[in-house]
Formats: sequence, structure tokens, C-alpha cells
Amino acid sequence: SLEGVSMIKESRPISMAEVVELAGDSDKAKEIKKFVKNFDVLSFKKADELAKEIKELDLIRLKDEHIVKIVDFVPTSAAELNKVIIDVSLDADEVNKILEITGKFK
Repeated sequence: SLEGVSMIKESRPISMAEVVELAGDSDKAKEIKKFVKNFDVLSFKKADELAKEIKELDLIRLKDEHIVKIVDFVPTSAAELNKVIIDVSLDADEVNKILEITGKFK
């Protein structure tokens, strides 16, 4: 019987800011929040704004998991962006559009 087993409702990549937002207040959540604080993570509101602006660029090759990485690491140079998104080759125009946005959030 599956009674008492929680079912996964959806699976999607989420940013560290969203992890903190969704974690709650349990002891486990406190550990998670402490771990995330080791990174320079945007506030949930800023992370959400950054993700929306990147999505509005409507770059076909940029998937949700790429946007999450951009939000987590906020790259501000082409070299940093290429380290964050290794499996997609963006052209110079796309790179510049992304960096124009991330530069406002750093």
C-alpha cells in the first residue's frame, strides 16, 4: 500500500534562493539554509526577478536548468557564463544580452 508515501507532484530545477524559500523551519531546513549561506545567493525576490528577465530574452537554447544556474551564480563575464552553461553554445549577442541583465543583479 502507498499510504503515507508522498508522491512527487512535479520535477523542475530550482535556484538556491528558492530552496531557502521552500525549506521551512525544521532542523533539516536550518542545515540547508546554513549550507546555502556559504554561497553568495540572491534574495528570493531578486532571484525571481533575474529569472524572469532572462526568460523574457526568449533564447531558444536556454532551458530552465540553465536559467537556474545563471540565477545561482550570477555570471558577469563571458568566461563565467561559459563555466556555468557548458552544454550550450550561445552567440556573442546572446551572451551580451544575458550579461547586461546579470550585471544589474551583482
